[in-house]
This record gives sequence, structure tokens and C-alpha cells, in this order.
Amino acid sequence: MTTANTPVLHPDLTPAQRDCLDSLPLTGNHVVSGPPGSGKSLLAAHRAVHLALTGRPTVLLSRSNLLRQLLLDTLQGLTVPGAPVEAATVHGWVLRHFGYGAPRTQDGWFDWATLTHQAADTLGGNEAATPHLVVDDGQDLPPGFYRLVRLAAASVTVFADECQRLTDTNSTLTEITDALGRSTARAEISGNHRSTREIASLAEHFRTGGPQPGMPFRSGSLPVVRHYSGGKDLADDIATMAARHPADRIGVIVNSLRTASDLMRRLERAAQPTSPSSTARRPPPAATANSTSPAPVLSSSTTPAPRVSTSTPSSSPTRRPTPPPTRRRRPSAWPTTS
Repeated sequence: MTTANTPVLHPDLTPAQRDCLDSLPLTGNHVVSGPPGSGKSLLAAHRAVHLALTGRPTVLLSRSNLLRQLLLDTLQGLTVPGAPVEAATVHGWVLRHFGYGAPRTQDGWFDWATLTHQAADTLGGNEAATPHLVVDDGQDLPPGFYRLVRLAAASVTVFADECQRLTDTNSTLTEITDALGRSTARAEISGNHRSTREIASLAEHFRTGGPQPGMPFRSGSLPVVRHYSGGKDLADDIATMAARHPADRIGVIVNSLRTASDLMRRLERAAQPTSPSSTARRPPPAATANSTSPAPVLSSSTTPAPRVSTSTPSSSPTRRPTPPPTRRRRPSAWPTTS
């Protein structure tokens, strides 16, 4: 198979998304940026399938295990027989590539500089096994990671939005591009296919940078913003909502594990079934605010059982606006599963 563009088109892509995908050569490093809801994760899965058709091993990477599971579900409907794509967390991929004794720094993170030296020592040793790497939500990985994969991969394609950085160890688009090398190509995708115009308009008040994204065509009900005097008032409101909508599932996004634990205790006292969830990458389409806002958000979507789940996305105070101050907990170095 040649390295010329070989499009594999699918009906779930918009014309703009297809154009973006088809403009990416099957060689070299690329950074694709776009606002929330533009379809970066979907394009990442399609890109991985395109690269797998070259016959070289291809891995679709993400920082979180939750996103890995979502990408794996997407890949199951796209993968072409004979061209498999592996979905893995960065944590799991590093351990498999460098062994479970991969060096770490004192704070628990991988020692990217040492790993990069190891990759340089084995450069060209097994060319056929060197994989294509596709990285989704690449803004949440440090520059050191990109200096490593520049040597450890046949090509690297990164999908990222620096305005959605959720970790303390993140990268800007410029940092990613610089780490991957001067020849790294940049591409952009626009549009918002996730939210309604009303939600996107509210989220625009919290945007911290980048070009203003276009408004979605889809319309819906107006988001409702409420102010609560404390955790008790919030828990009472959630309990009332659960009683009124027994067929719905209610999601509550808070800014710390301490707040989540306190809220769950209050809901348990109110006899509401609760279930903690891992860090959510983005709220469902029916959420009352776009994922660009880190403020606590109450949302509901129709699912069989009335349950309340809490989620705690971490955020960097130097990068994005945050709710009123609470005790912060440093995010763990890596997910515990791969």
C-alpha cells in the first residue's frame, strides 16, 4: 500500500470532518486541533484505522481509561478486517513498551528523559514493529511524552484542544508541535456537534482562549443556573429532582473529591441510591453546560434506573477558571488500569 491518502469514508462524518481526515498524509507527525464537540475523538478513531491499513501496528492512545473505553467502542464499528487497531492508555503502553520497571520521578510520573534515552538506544532495532501512534486529548500529556514518542513511533498524530486541559501536567499546541519536531504539520477542525446553541452560548462565558468556535445548528432548552447556599440545599434539590424523574439518571460534576464525598453522604441520608464514577471526560449531550466550563454542573439524561453519580474532573488553576476555592487534590500520576 502506498503512503498516498487512501480515504475510508463513513457516513457518520460531516464533510468538514472528512476533508480534515483526508488531508492528513499517512506519514509524518501531525497535530489536529478543534473546539469541544468538533469530533476530534471520532476523527482519532478514523485516523487510526487509516494508518492500520498501511500494515504497520497502530495504537490509539489516551490518558484516561474512561476515554480508552469510549474509543474502543468507536473502533469496534470502524476496524477493517486484517488491519486491527489497539486502544490503550498511555500508562499501559509505556509499561508494555519499556517494562513494568520503567523509571519514574519522585512524584510518581514516568521519567520521560530517561525513557527517551532508552528509546534512542534502540532506535531502528525493529523497524517493522515500530507503531503508528494516534493520541486523543493530547493536551493532557506533558511535552516529555511527545519527545519520547517522536523516537518510539513511526508517526504520531495528536488530536488536542489546549482550552480543555484538565491536568497539571499538560501541553499547549505549540509545546506538542515543538516536541514532535519542526516538520510536524498542523490542521484544524471546526464546528460543535455535541451541544445545543443554548449550552454553547453559556459555555462561551468560560472559554479561556483560542478562536471563538462556531455555534451549533441544533437548538434545545435553555440551561438553568442555580445558586445554592450549601451542600444541604444542593442535596435536597437533587433528591427532589430524582423523585420527580424516576426514569432519569442525574449526573453531578464537582471540583473536588472532598465535595463529592460530602454530597454523596447527604444523598445517602436522603435515601437516594448513589454511585461514584471515575473522572468524566465530557458530559452527555443533554448536560446543562458545555464541557469547556469547569464549574459544578447538574445534568440529566434518560436511562433505565434513577441513580445519582458524582464525578470530579481535575483542573489547573493557572490554566482555567475554577469555582470558589476548595481544598485541591493533586491528580494521580496515571490510571491504575490499562
